[in-house]
Amino acid sequence: MILITDGGSTKCDWIVIDNTGKRLAEKIRTKGLNPAILTEKKIAKIIKKSPELMTIRDDVTHIFFYGAGCGTEKPRLMLTHVLKLVFLKAHVEVREDTLAAVRATINKNDEKAVVCIMGTGSNCSYFDGVNLHQRVVSLGYTLMDDASGNYYGKELIRDYYFNKMPETIKLAFEHKYELEADFIKYNLYKQPNPNAYLASFAEFMFLNKESEYIKELIKKGIRRFTEHMILQYRQELDTGIPVHFAGSIAYFSQEEINEIAKEYKFKVGNFVRRPIDGLVDYHIKNL
Repeated sequence: MILITDGGSTKCDWIVIDNTGKRLAEKIRTKGLNPAILTEKKIAKIIKKSPELMTIRDDVTHIFFYGAGCGTEKPRLMLTHVLKLVFLKAHVEVREDTLAAVRATINKNDEKAVVCIMGTGSNCSYFDGVNLHQRVVSLGYTLMDDASGNYYGKELIRDYYFNKMPETIKLAFEHKYELEADFIKYNLYKQPNPNAYLASFAEFMFLNKESEYIKELIKKGIRRFTEHMILQYRQELDTGIPVHFAGSIAYFSQEEINEIAKEYKFKVGNFVRRPIDGLVDYHIKNL
């Protein structure tokens, strides 16, 4: 029995397949398991709270875990250790979420592409057909993550408090969210996963995309992401390779991404909302 996991900061999707690639159960979902943010104890607690995972724990032979926060050695090794303690019989491989995005979006194993993640967080890598290259190391939601869910959540809250929202949008925002200052600060500074809390506000954009304010907000973030991340690979882009996108923010911003791509002259490739589906296809082909 094989577990393939797409682990974000907000949620984790687990798919169970057998050695022939057949799905053995419905998708299992747990809270996010970002090892750069959560403690070993907290991660183990989240996994063990899933009755579906605990039911199959002794039957799992392989785990392929792709996750946010797994791009550097220390958190990757910590998460590997926790998974091995829970799934005692499993061979465990933990890789960064950027590789998940590559494997979920490319059209063939050796395709060259720039691959972007725009979900709760954001990132961008170049895949040369064999190896993954990242020229800027992500410093997470506080300093980076342009055009991510947490970036847009932060921008919406700032615009609300700085009175930069149109009145109709401001009223709709107040109706949908608890915006009292102490409540926001409590969630940002005293609760786990403040990045996921910020990202929870991003849904508001896609419910109000008819607003010119929202459209410009989305494009502002994508321009920042393009200039800081995608254009690192200008030399590669000029050869005509595609730029693929994974994650819900990208998926619901396809119109704006295509518009910005014309401005900055790069070729847009595939959009995948949930990388887990592409990952399953990849591992079935490579069993």
